[in-house]
Amino acid sequence: MIDLLTQSPLVFALYLIALLVAISIHEFSHAFVADRLGDPTPQRQGRVTLNPRAHIDLMGILFLFMFGFGWGKPVQFDPFNLKNPRRDAALISVAGPISNFLLAIILSILLRVTEAPYLIIFIQLNVMLGVFNLLPIHPLDGFKIVGGLLPEDKAREWYQLERYGILFLILLILPIGKGSMISSIISPAISFVMQLLLRT
Repeated sequence: MIDLLTQSPLVFALYLIALLVAISIHEFSHAFVADRLGDPTPQRQGRVTLNPRAHIDLMGILFLFMFGFGWGKPVQFDPFNLKNPRRDAALISVAGPISNFLLAIILSILLRVTEAPYLIIFIQLNVMLGVFNLLPIHPLDGFKIVGGLLPEDKAREWYQLERYGILFLILLILPIGKGSMISSIISPAISFVMQLLLRT
């Protein structure tokens, strides 16, 4: 994706704007749900906002442009402020991907009305961010979502894998041949969702 900077600066700018929008709606949704569930931490940290400056992680942006996968600044929440910590943590986590998929659906409807081709970039990045974050690997959202669905005894075992999450993620992202393991895992899901949204 970084090649676009020299090949087509306009398209690169569109991707950058689309990325800021996708990450902002994703992280805002985490913060908003945590706030609604009774934890004031995101509000105190200024995260219950759609302002991209509150949510951008520079390393995550660089990774996205270099490897095709990235992240925003994680929203912090205090489980002790939640009535049902494990369930509520799962709800907070799933809010991010859901917001990206909802935005992608809205934009796909708008695309049919306006036929503005640049909207495809916005749709694609939201789908990519939503699918990527559903992977059940810490620190991605899918890890806590699975933890919230498991019975309590199995959830305790599941959360012991948290310490290995970053290692798993790095191994999946590392390029192998023409791609990476993570690309082969999520690309079919991304393609499937894009076909659903863009079919005429």
